[in-house]
Amino acid sequence: MRRLGTGIGWRPEIADAVERMPGIDWVEAVAENVCPGHLPDSLLRLRERGVTVIPHGVSLGLGDAERPDAGRLAALAERAEALGSPLVTEHIAFVRAGGPLTASPRLEAGHLLPVPRTRDALDVLCENVRIAQDALPVPLAVENIAALLAWPGEEMTEGQFLYELADRTGVRLLIDVANLHTNHVNRGEDPAKALAELPLEAIAYVHVAGGFERDGVWHDSHAHPVPRPVLDILTDLASRVSPPGVLLERDENFPEPAELARELRTIRAAVEAGGREGALARACSSARSHDATETGTRTGAEAGAETRTGSATATGAGTATATGTGTATATGTGTDTRAGGESASRTPEPAPAALGEATRQRLGLAQASLLSALVAGTPVPEGFDRVRLGVQSRALAAKRADVVAKVAPELPLILGSGYRTAFLAYAQGRPMHGGYRQDALDFAEATLLGGRLTEGRARRELRRWWLDRSGPAPRPKSRLGQVGRAGRMGRMGRTLIRR
Repeated sequence: MRRLGTGIGWRPEIADAVERMPGIDWVEAVAENVCPGHLPDSLLRLRERGVTVIPHGVSLGLGDAERPDAGRLAALAERAEALGSPLVTEHIAFVRAGGPLTASPRLEAGHLLPVPRTRDALDVLCENVRIAQDALPVPLAVENIAALLAWPGEEMTEGQFLYELADRTGVRLLIDVANLHTNHVNRGEDPAKALAELPLEAIAYVHVAGGFERDGVWHDSHAHPVPRPVLDILTDLASRVSPPGVLLERDENFPEPAELARELRTIRAAVEAGGREGALARACSSARSHDATETGTRTGAEAGAETRTGSATATGAGTATATGTGTATATGTGTDTRAGGESASRTPEPAPAALGEATRQRLGLAQASLLSALVAGTPVPEGFDRVRLGVQSRALAAKRADVVAKVAPELPLILGSGYRTAFLAYAQGRPMHGGYRQDALDFAEATLLGGRLTEGRARRELRRWWLDRSGPAPRPKSRLGQVGRAGRMGRMGRTLIRR
């Protein structure tokens, strides 16, 4: 596994600080925010200095019931090649549901949602991962996600689910220790148990991030300092295996560069502490093993002095043979052979048969039911925690408001302090269908048609903003587009229509 060292998530807001920060061995950039033909100058300079850049995808939807979109995979591959990356990463999550598979409206979460830890979901995920691996020019690593809610009827723990995924596909793992902490608080899952069940040799690198707790729920914000419990999980992981790379994620509310540098030093210290703990534990284990070997040797010598019928014989070759109704032979080869010829060593899994559409459809119906309850106000599916689902629903709406404000910063300026209230009212029962930029257009149209704005400066500016970005022809079934067509056509010679 390639050694990466210590890294930080590259974001435009802290690009200059990252370039000046000492001890940065690599960076990670959100894949969807990078245009291969127009790479940011900061990333180009980092690459010229030999800093590794890894694209981190957030919208592929490997946990979706449908197969990964070929266009999204091609875009991810293009970014990996443009950045000269040694691998690409994505999430074990579903981000959209519905559509032809379930004969229901297609819905988007705008967020990473947990897949159920069931055999159906694992089978779908494994096939989707293999499709992605075949389409990408470099290895793929997948990340465990944070969750506010749990699926009913799950059949595996997180560690077991990740172990089988890696075992069946050979995919590498991006372990987010902050997400392990989130799931500990929100779902009562033991981080130490998850780490104990993981295939540690499959770890590509590790994420570390901050969050906050409110009303007993941990929110993985990536906007707060890394708390001690997360650092403790990192130390535990580092005591078990030397992580190839560790990266600090920060997505907003960026502190001063000195504070980021301090957090990086704290992360390095946590990894070093884990390394020392692991070395000490291995040394103690080796000493105990040595003592046990010496005791065994003395016992064997004493036993050899007095041989009886049916006694066990210890040989200097290190092979112990016991006769009786069953025969077990330990040869020191690393393979445990039991009576009947059963071997504990794993054989490669045969190439899987094509996954039946019925499995995908079952998963698709379950995901569509959950997502519809979260974003469209339909009834809560049986078995889910209604209170926790309500928390998740409100969090999704708040995130939509925040991201739309970023992709369309004119909207908060036009609407002022009323923007957030207006958007949250709009989002109730109006799922996102075409990404955040389309969501911004839909919100502006709904605000204008809903009569929430009386005639005045704000309404005129919002109408002008919408018309400038909605295209040269009115969209189907858009009353606002029909009303505004004449005015828009008159301005087309003077105004560049931006999408």
